[in-house]
Amino acid sequence: MQKWLLILFVSFLPIVALAQQTKRARDYGIKIGVIPTGKLNSITDVSGVKVGHVTLMAGDSIRTGATAILPYDGNIFQQKVPAAVFVANGFGKLAGTTQVMELGNLETPIVLTNTLNVSTGIEALVSYTLQQKGNENVRSVNALVGETNDSYLNDIRGRHLKEQDILNAIANAKDGVVEEGAVGAGTGTVCFGYKGGIGTSSRKLPQSLGGYTVGVIVQSNFGGVLQINGVNVGKELGKFDFSNQLLNNVDGSCMIVVATDAPLDSRNLERLAKRAFLGLGKTGGIASNGSGDYVIAFSTDEKLRVPHNPKTTTLPTNTLHNDYTSPLFMAAIEATEEAIINSLFAAKTITGRNGNKAEAMPIDKVISILKKYNNIK
Repeated sequence: MQKWLLILFVSFLPIVALAQQTKRARDYGIKIGVIPTGKLNSITDVSGVKVGHVTLMAGDSIRTGATAILPYDGNIFQQKVPAAVFVANGFGKLAGTTQVMELGNLETPIVLTNTLNVSTGIEALVSYTLQQKGNENVRSVNALVGETNDSYLNDIRGRHLKEQDILNAIANAKDGVVEEGAVGAGTGTVCFGYKGGIGTSSRKLPQSLGGYTVGVIVQSNFGGVLQINGVNVGKELGKFDFSNQLLNNVDGSCMIVVATDAPLDSRNLERLAKRAFLGLGKTGGIASNGSGDYVIAFSTDEKLRVPHNPKTTTLPTNTLHNDYTSPLFMAAIEATEEAIINSLFAAKTITGRNGNKAEAMPIDKVISILKKYNNIK
């Protein structure tokens, strides 16, 4: 038997198997917002978007991983996508932000991992890009890597994720159902004092409002006073930050990635990212001093891709008018709120470094509280 037990979760698991693993908020009758979800209620409802996980759980102290989000299946460096970053609270290490903010586009997949493995994520994205056909002459790569600190459960100083692990997450990225909870970059995270993790959700606008899809994936690792669909669940449970000496640490961070097929340029993608952060506020998060809270938004509209080697001096400007962005803003808020809640419903109790334990959210008690307030239909 090997000394280390390595569990590798990848997103190509059968859809039926994944569906049987966990229940999501809507499976309990919790309907957040008013806009209909996409088919899978996932970021992968945005056509072309793929997600891959790698999860490391070994011995009693390794509880970490990485999650890769691909805007489309192709050479992103050669055909960049419009993108933007919103920094809600900058106590974090989101690598590659300045170029995205300056040029308004994204040229690599997005990788989420733990704080001390950000450099590993950069190495992996550089290797991935340089190895792609058509990139033989590339000499500069802007890798976008986000993080949260999973050191409560994980031996973060060991920096156990290796470049190949993250390359595996990229290679295994798939469309379809996205595994949630204590998986990938969410393996060692804690949210509202409970086990957090990866969560996703989507909204599909009616044709009268453009018919666009907005999808969100989150890495939840932050604190505050948990609210679910407007109900102050944290207070009801008697477990919320600053309520006693055991629950006064709200720091941790949250990474939010928003994808849409709407034809938005970087300016309106930044506006979309800002609205998505309102969804975190609706869950009771407070963006505390030590919480690095970031939103990355991108558009998959093929007509807006930016060629690395342009053949013309101008780019098409067939973008959505400002007056028609509000439904997308609302969709991003709802999808972000639900993605965070889904991350809690999917997460299971995990014990890690130094015997530290993050308990799963007590779903039975939560459902009882929501019924008390007639919040479940």
